[in-house]
Amino acid sequence: MDDVDVALLQETGKPPSDFEERGWIGPVAHYDSHVWNSNWFEGRWNNLLERWPMVVQLSDRVNVEWFKQVSPISLVANDEIAVSGIGTIAAARIVPTADDMPAFISISAYARWLSPHPDTSTNFRVGYSDASAHRIISDLSAFIGTTDPATHRIIVAGDFNLTNDDDAPDQDFMRRERTVWDRLDALGLEYLGPRSTPDGAGRVMRTPTYRPVQQQPESAKWQLDHVFASRGFHDQIKVRALNSAEEWGASDHCRILIEVD
Repeated sequence: MDDVDVALLQETGKPPSDFEERGWIGPVAHYDSHVWNSNWFEGRWNNLLERWPMVVQLSDRVNVEWFKQVSPISLVANDEIAVSGIGTIAAARIVPTADDMPAFISISAYARWLSPHPDTSTNFRVGYSDASAHRIISDLSAFIGTTDPATHRIIVAGDFNLTNDDDAPDQDFMRRERTVWDRLDALGLEYLGPRSTPDGAGRVMRTPTYRPVQQQPESAKWQLDHVFASRGFHDQIKVRALNSAEEWGASDHCRILIEVD
């Protein structure tokens, strides 16, 4: 996709060498919290050491100014973001080279699954992701400085591991999930989907973005990936899930195309 300028990635492994050579992945400190975190987690989960959200530059039509991760302190430098969850967020300022387009903040979000405490009786087979999502919201709140959403230009996108679907089978857990969407809305971040065409009853149906790796794209039924943008700025943004069999790609999550006018 030669016409794409920036990629918001989640659960990334080692990037291609040509991206590193061109400087398009930014400093390690923008995605790898080992830079400021201790090594207490070594040996607990091997994949934890290489699965990160990242903001990656893909063209010369933009300049990307990455924010380095630091511990969750109250005062940060201009090029830093305070982060409270390991491997949950990466942020950058996107500066288009075209003179007529202002800069905006892009945030790649990955709401990691967390397991209940070993002392806790549970029936959560894979854990829960809403706690990670709330940490992401707390961290991105640093880019919101007034109660008027129109003063911000922020895009938040990624794998929230949440459905945002009132028809989901586990209605009890949906009450917890709903608190995530309510907090984002309260911060002036508009939900952009991706959405499917409304059904006959006028409801906006979910757009499948995830399938188990052993299944084909045609069988996908869960939407775990979502896009938000500052209210007002959201009118300039179009979102589409590339979830057909021809467009899906190699991941268990489809790609989502975000166009900013």
